[in-house]
Amino acid sequence: MNRAYQRARVVGTANSSSENFADLFIQPTSKFFEKWQIDAKLSYMENKALLSAFVIALVDVLGMTIIIPLLPFYAEKYHATPFLVGALVSVFAACQLVGGPILGKLSDTFGRKPLLIISQIGTLIGFLILAFSTNLWLIFLSRIVDGVTAGNISLIQAHIADSTTTEDRGRSYALLGIAFGIGFFIGPAISGFLAQYNFQYPIFAAAALSGLSIILTCLFIPAKDKLLQEEHKRTSTKLFAVSNYTRYFRERQLADILMQWLIYSLAFAVFTSGFALFAERQFSTPQAHFGVRQVSYVLSYVGFLGIILPPLLTQRLMKNLGDYKTVQLSIFSLMLGYGMLAFVHEMVGLTISCTLSSFGGGMLRPVLTTIITKRAPKGEQGAVLGISQSLMSLAQIVAPLVSGFLIDKAMLMQWSLLAGGLCASALIFSFRLKQTELATADSTV
Repeated sequence: MNRAYQRARVVGTANSSSENFADLFIQPTSKFFEKWQIDAKLSYMENKALLSAFVIALVDVLGMTIIIPLLPFYAEKYHATPFLVGALVSVFAACQLVGGPILGKLSDTFGRKPLLIISQIGTLIGFLILAFSTNLWLIFLSRIVDGVTAGNISLIQAHIADSTTTEDRGRSYALLGIAFGIGFFIGPAISGFLAQYNFQYPIFAAAALSGLSIILTCLFIPAKDKLLQEEHKRTSTKLFAVSNYTRYFRERQLADILMQWLIYSLAFAVFTSGFALFAERQFSTPQAHFGVRQVSYVLSYVGFLGIILPPLLTQRLMKNLGDYKTVQLSIFSLMLGYGMLAFVHEMVGLTISCTLSSFGGGMLRPVLTTIITKRAPKGEQGAVLGISQSLMSLAQIVAPLVSGFLIDKAMLMQWSLLAGGLCASALIFSFRLKQTELATADSTV
């Protein structure tokens, strides 16, 4: 019995009080996902850990995606300029930059479950503050509270890394990509529907989902993995030592893929932080306003593609093309999708752009995450994934401010070309990843 299976057994049996309840969901859902060829090669215990993570990630993403299309318009209600809307995203990301590695490292020490619950409670409090905000500074406070404790997804990714083998990890992260797709499909649609009655209603829905995710974590995620604890003891480092995190950037294999992640994150942050206000200005006409409902439905379409593409294509592309060519294909698709927005003013062009960007993003995120976890030292995957989350936060500090400035100055074409240009630079940089892999392989021969 190999080590990964032993770990899966610990994960699957550590929380026996909720095991029977979880089985009610796991058994039928396992049959469903076997049809998608996501987990057919995994053991039952690995399936159980993976699908539990899937459910919790789905609920968390639903809450997040309800807020995404609403926040710019909600802030404008309190007289926020596009630049201040970008600042809201940047403040959240700045707090996440501090909290991400700390939560990841603490989870390596104390287990994923308690830190995940703390993160989810912070999200719930942030949503409640947002719902009852009466001015702009309370909206900023809500984003600060949520940002400091934001680590839900990276902790779930670490839980998946603990519970699966290296060979099955790409398939497992593709399943997490489906959770993002479903979340982006349903969440914005909920937001668009409820916002037409009252802007507070979508926020209350997000808060309810956040509360549900806490309950599901208590039921489904096991107590601390003893095997993980043993590995952590052998690789234990000080939590607040800067060298604890900078040393990852001195390891060439990790440094290159983390830099690739940062460039992708910059392009993604430009798009996500500015799309709502860009679309409002680019596609509104004297006869019809392109507002929160329309933006929500566009994001729902992107989410729908995110459900279909990862299970159908990710694993096949990684198997047939390899990790690095899949990365290059994904970035090229993103580059086209983002860049063409500068030249479209009708729904047909917007649909094509969203299709290309959804294909690229749906492929790229799980593949890059898989490469990161493969290169991370054993027992430190939580910390490395926390670093990747912080790099995304760093991108979301800088990019939304630039994005908001461009939109504030009506530089819509420049906004689109910036996102596409960052993808072009990421594509160039991606060739270095393969060269690094070959150089490392030659040095070990």
